[in-house]
Amino acid sequence: MASCNMASAASGFVLTANVAGTTNSGSRTNMVMFSSKNNNVNFNNSRLVVRAADEGAAAQPATAAPPYEEAAAKPKPPPIGPKRGTKVKILRKESYWYNGTGSVVAVDQDPKSRYPVVVRFNKVNYANVSTNNYALDEIEEVK
Repeated sequence: MASCNMASAASGFVLTANVAGTTNSGSRTNMVMFSSKNNNVNFNNSRLVVRAADEGAAAQPATAAPPYEEAAAKPKPPPIGPKRGTKVKILRKESYWYNGTGSVVAVDQDPKSRYPVVVRFNKVNYANVSTNNYALDEIEEVK
């Protein structure tokens, strides 16, 4: 491997030596290049080029099934919370909009989210804010 200090890396480019493995699994090629506008007049943009190749990975056939087909076969879980645009009543007592109604803007479908429902109101609070997030048990759909 080649090594350099920060001054040479900032003024030009660094190219690592090709590393060939002596094991039976194949060889590896690694390359890193930092080009600079000052030293390379032919290049219009500064760019970072990183290449890594492994002969063992290249030997695999390209007709193998992609992994995303397995994920597509699983059925989606049912949506969490009310649909977008639904009118809801606020049940959180410390909220400015307690017992008021607003419309659902979005619902985060992540089950780990603590306050997944974003509600927008016509009336603004003291901080001139008209939206807030609520938990599923802090809202109630209005018919």
